[in-house]
Amino acid sequence: MRKVTHIFSRFWSTDRSLTVLLGLLFINIFVLNPLSELGVLRAFFLRDLLFSLILISGVMAVAKSRFITLLSVVFAIATFLVRWVKNFVPGTGLMTLDTFLSIVFLGLLAVVVLLQVFREGPITMQRISGAVVVYLLLGLIWAFAYKLVALYQPESFKFVDFPVPERDYDFTARLEYFSYITLTTVGYGDITAVHPVARTLAMLEALIGQLFPVLLIARLVSMELYYRRLR
Repeated sequence: MRKVTHIFSRFWSTDRSLTVLLGLLFINIFVLNPLSELGVLRAFFLRDLLFSLILISGVMAVAKSRFITLLSVVFAIATFLVRWVKNFVPGTGLMTLDTFLSIVFLGLLAVVVLLQVFREGPITMQRISGAVVVYLLLGLIWAFAYKLVALYQPESFKFVDFPVPERDYDFTARLEYFSYITLTTVGYGDITAVHPVARTLAMLEALIGQLFPVLLIARLVSMELYYRRLR
């Protein structure tokens, strides 16, 4: 058992953990998300299972600091339990708690991954994968923030030619879609933020979607140039 733990510790202490996180997020957002909205995979709870894997991989990725590890484990376990209990005990209270814990943990994971991307050393493809992970996590964080607003005010978003979703996974999938088209400033107009808080969140996400790639590229280029001069 100790040998297995040592192998996992060595693996997640390298940049390869960032690539694994990117793969898990990509499958969750671009593969299971539309399948779940169509009702193909809901019976098997695959999205919840993959989200749990993302949480576990995030905990393993931050295992260098005891404090951050302990904090991450607490949030991971809490989010894992609430997310799975919510599937069998539906209710607004659990849904709100699940959404809040998801925002907190994904925010913590984004900060930790960003610190790992910006640590000393050469810029590798794995670090670039980590930067993409942070960008995708921003979209998920805002999607859950939108959901938190919608739980208190169901009419916070206007769905053109579509009724307000009644099922939780349909609602989450549509808000993730709205979050990413806002983050990339595409804005098709099929979903519109109506509530003042929702509009404010949308404006902030659009600003971050423009500023984050520019600042990130500038930082990575400066780090690579500095490392080359030292080498």
